[in-house]
Amino acid sequence: MNDFAWIETAVTGARPQAMGALLRYFRDLDRAEEAFQEACLRAMKTWPVKGPPRDPAAWLIFVGRNAALDSVRRDSRNTVLPEDAAISDLGDAETDMAERLDDAHYRDDILRLMFICCHPDLPATQQIALALRIISGLTVREIASAFLVNEKAMEQRITRAKRRVSKAEVPFGAPGAVERAERLASVAAMIYLIFNEGYSASSGEVQVREPLCDEAIRLARLLLRLFPAEPEIMGLLALMLLQHARTPARIDAAGNIVLLEEQDRSLWHHDRITEGLALVDKAMRHRRPGAYQVQAAIAALHARAATPKDTDWQEIEILYRALERFQPSPVVTLNRAVAVFKAKGPEAALELVEPLADRLSGYFYFHGVLGALLMELDRTGEARIAFDKAISLARTPAEAAHIRQHIDRLAAEGSGRAKNKASA
Repeated sequence: MNDFAWIETAVTGARPQAMGALLRYFRDLDRAEEAFQEACLRAMKTWPVKGPPRDPAAWLIFVGRNAALDSVRRDSRNTVLPEDAAISDLGDAETDMAERLDDAHYRDDILRLMFICCHPDLPATQQIALALRIISGLTVREIASAFLVNEKAMEQRITRAKRRVSKAEVPFGAPGAVERAERLASVAAMIYLIFNEGYSASSGEVQVREPLCDEAIRLARLLLRLFPAEPEIMGLLALMLLQHARTPARIDAAGNIVLLEEQDRSLWHHDRITEGLALVDKAMRHRRPGAYQVQAAIAALHARAATPKDTDWQEIEILYRALERFQPSPVVTLNRAVAVFKAKGPEAALELVEPLADRLSGYFYFHGVLGALLMELDRTGEARIAFDKAISLARTPAEAAHIRQHIDRLAAEGSGRAKNKASA
């Protein structure tokens, strides 16, 4: 086989479980990462020839563990190294080995690893960045994009977090109930960042990475199992289910972005919507509102609208006002501006957007929204400048293509006006 895409998909999906097991086994972050990378390299050599293993995660755990042990033995010169074939030719043994490695009281290594990365001894920004790098394997660039900071600053942040972990300042044991509760907000934030990276990939040819969305939803289900009466975790899970329900309709056959108002709603996953709406209602009954619940309520209004015209934009704008109180952010204000545009028109929305220019100058979506509002107000020259800036900041080909559609529309309208003047 010459196409390695399926290997990358399998490795990406198996990474959280493999890293969790290897880190628990070696209690050394660098060694666990090296072991996983070595296992990935061997997978690239072995899987195209022998086919994918029955359980990729177990295979990677087994091979990574043996590779790291070989390194330890090589350094200490205590034993003779085994032949490479003895490690790579696993047959059906990988599952049994993985079960022996994973024989721990805290059964889900992924969730356990999240709570370790979100240890209170680490600053919150380092907690989430480290977890995204270690658990989900996101690149520094992808994480920096999620935090709206430059790559160098994010690389330094992750390096500092790794250094603290490598110095054993952060224990590798499973946290108790009190510690889990204390770290819950950081873990929830990290899960949602994983979801966002899957929902709208920050780089590469692929616009949506469904396995990341599915993994984030799975992790949220695990959290809700641990905290069944926590409305914010209900809200988080509901939010992701309602957003992910739209995935089949968000990208057309040519790979272009389809805006919410133009999506074929019959393609939405209605089972996810039903579950998400039920969770929203259940969370609201607790009368302890929070940011995830508000965002889920916004998504619920979109999901309940049979057609775009049925969308209650005034209520959505009110909810965004509430979200600004829970989570003040220029990005939240930008999203509220879109709701204001739908409810009150482009001029009112532009009054909210223009003051955000300095803080969101490097944000693709800001310039796209600004250009769209200016275009609605027939300020075509300014709109073109905004769209050009958006294209320069686009993270994926699909984002750039979406903005070019607006520019083409401006060009077509300009040509139409010129013809009308000539014929007058």
